[in-house]
Amino acid sequence: MEIGIDSFIATGAYDGPLRPGESLQAMEALLAKIEFADRSGLHVFGLGEHHRKEFLDEAPAVILAAAAARTKNIRLTSAVTVLSAADPVRVFQEYATLDLISKGRAEIVAGRGSFVDAYPLFGLNLDDYDALFAEKIELLLAIRDQETVTWKGRFRPALQEQPIYPRPYQGSLPVWIGVGGTPQSFVRAGMLGLPLMVAVIGGETRNFRPLIDLYYEAGKKAGHPREKLKVGLHFLGYVAETTQQAKDAYFPGYQQMMGKIGKERGWAVPTRAQFEAQAGPTGAYVVGDPGEVATKILRHSEALGGISRFTFQMDNPGLTHEQVYRSIELIGTKVIPLVNGPQGQ
Repeated sequence: MEIGIDSFIATGAYDGPLRPGESLQAMEALLAKIEFADRSGLHVFGLGEHHRKEFLDEAPAVILAAAAARTKNIRLTSAVTVLSAADPVRVFQEYATLDLISKGRAEIVAGRGSFVDAYPLFGLNLDDYDALFAEKIELLLAIRDQETVTWKGRFRPALQEQPIYPRPYQGSLPVWIGVGGTPQSFVRAGMLGLPLMVAVIGGETRNFRPLIDLYYEAGKKAGHPREKLKVGLHFLGYVAETTQQAKDAYFPGYQQMMGKIGKERGWAVPTRAQFEAQAGPTGAYVVGDPGEVATKILRHSEALGGISRFTFQMDNPGLTHEQVYRSIELIGTKVIPLVNGPQGQ
């Protein structure tokens, strides 16, 4: 199983602008963190895309290219590319270029985004939310699979025998579908024969099993072999020396972060009891010591019939630089060996 980290470069600027120099410091800290994750043996690092003042990931391919020059082995992916609001030609060109810079380590996780800010920003109608993605993923895959493309759709000018460059180092650029909990999204990924990245932000992981089954069934009906259909999971998570240390360190920043997001979405500020429930054996948060975290990852994998990738979302304003680096180190030196040992094969 591949294990890594996803980041949204949260700046904490929910209530006001960043002070001079803070954006520069946040960007440098992110690049250093990716470099450290690579040295620590993590398999993948993903970067989200948002268009809000509290994030700095508006141009993830640019940031990942900078990270590519500072790393050697770690795979570099979007998490997710808001494809509905982008031009698939430019997305392909950007990530094909990233693939060349990284010598074959680039991937795309394509999705519709958990925020809607990109739609008015790029002059798109939210009523076309699903139609935009369906059309653009079709075009992105056509470009991936063919050097010269003829294509026609509703939302973009047609292409007639149009060659598209550069071509990626890998030959076929890996494209995943990023989903939340909409059955239609799972079915679409299966029909397209694409690997699936599932964001689990609450509840119990086992509740996603019917949706995963829908994905596999759709893939089977479309004629895709089972080995082509892979599932990855994205979780809030953090690792420390002991489970109590991990929970105590993670909760304050988690409460702050979710409280501010919740204010916008109408959620209540999460309590410690609610956090503890989600951090329990079957809950959605993977927070604990290396042994407990590894056990929980394997439990989630078993509940869903096997997963190929697991990523931690570790952005948390309450964690210090030292705590984050120690967590990455523990993932690389303890969690990955435990998950991929004899019991994790």
